[in-house]
Amino acid sequence: MLETSPEERIRAALREVIDPEVGMNVVDLGLIYGIEAAENHAHITMTMTTPACPMGSYLTDRVREAAQRALPEAGDIKVDLVWDPPWGPQMMSDHAKKHFGWSEE
Repeated sequence: MLETSPEERIRAALREVIDPEVGMNVVDLGLIYGIEAAENHAHITMTMTTPACPMGSYLTDRVREAAQRALPEAGDIKVDLVWDPPWGPQMMSDHAKKHFGWSEE
C-alpha cells in the first residue's frame, strides 16, 4: 500500500468540507491556496469567494477540524484566511465548473 504524504491526506479530508452556500467542497471551489504539513503540524492557506462571505469562520473551523482528523498526530493546525490573490471562478476545478454549468464539456 502506498503511503500518502501529510499534504495529500489533508487535501483528501478537505474535499469533505462543503461550502453550504453553494454545495461544493472547498478544494474544488479553489478556496485552498496551499497546504504545508509534516507529521506534527500543518499550515493551510485559504480564501473565500468574497471578503463579505458570512461562512468565513464556519469554513475555517471545518477546515481545521478536517485537517486534524487527517493528521491526528499534529499538535498545531494553523489556518490562515487570505485575500490575495483574490478568488475568481477560474480557480475552480473542472469538476466544479461543470457542476455549475461553467464548462463547455
